[in-house]
Amino acid sequence: MGGLQGFHNYTHLPWWASIILSTILMRGLLTFPLAVFQQYIMAKVENLKPEMEELVKELKKEMAVAIKKYNWDLKYARNVYNRSAQKIWRGLILRENCHPFKATVLLWVQIPLWVALSMSFRNMASMMPHQDALAQVVFMELSTGGLAWIPNLTDVDHSLILPVLMGVTNLVITEVNVLSRVDTGSRLQSFATNLFRFISVALIPISATVPSCITLYWVTSSVCALVQNLALMHPSVKRACGVPIAPSEQPHPYQHIRNQFIKKLSRRKKQEKEEEEETEVSQKEEKELRKQERSFSLSGKNKGWTKR
Repeated sequence: MGGLQGFHNYTHLPWWASIILSTILMRGLLTFPLAVFQQYIMAKVENLKPEMEELVKELKKEMAVAIKKYNWDLKYARNVYNRSAQKIWRGLILRENCHPFKATVLLWVQIPLWVALSMSFRNMASMMPHQDALAQVVFMELSTGGLAWIPNLTDVDHSLILPVLMGVTNLVITEVNVLSRVDTGSRLQSFATNLFRFISVALIPISATVPSCITLYWVTSSVCALVQNLALMHPSVKRACGVPIAPSEQPHPYQHIRNQFIKKLSRRKKQEKEEEEETEVSQKEEKELRKQERSFSLSGKNKGWTKR
């Protein structure tokens, strides 16, 4: 909180500009290098997979020879094979110094930073934890340091522009990540995608109840994340940041996202058309059944009259 106040006093900008600029600087100086490091580790791990596949083929041949030579049963041979494969993989990871856990450093830094800054803005907007003269000054500056439709940054955004913008931006980030994939993804990835979609929508009513200074920070952070993700998809940006080429890298990532989006829309339209056709067929079948039932009932009545 003191750092935000010091940045505001140093720049002499209104609070809305100080929030946006400080968020961009923290994203650029802290989380962007970590995102580059994440891409670097993931690319190196992916580049090890072809070598691992060749080593696994040799290991399988050795296991087949060992089973015949030493009369190993399948259970024992499977255990030896699994231990050997894990040892080979650990050796490759140590050789390249690219343990997959290192790719999660961005997550462990970004989430605490997001929570800490959100709490700092909340404290400033509510004069917490101490309602002294400095807290009152900051509160008054926030009350008059807004822009356009949010002149008071200590109040909620009654227009709901910022909450909706934040939710839409987070949904776009999620969908861009889905469309940028080469494969369909695992069940865990599908679960994570649906979870992020739910969180993006759930944050809209939550952000509508917090001071607009917090929502402005959340929107700025989400927009920076979207720009950062799109930038790190481009091969030239990756090469400039030292990220090695990986097999899954797309030479034209934005065109790939566009094509995947068009395919997704066409599949949905096709499904909707098929559902409409199925409903039409079922309705026609129901009409035919009703006609047959009516004809049977009329024929039964006619037979009854003739008998009489």
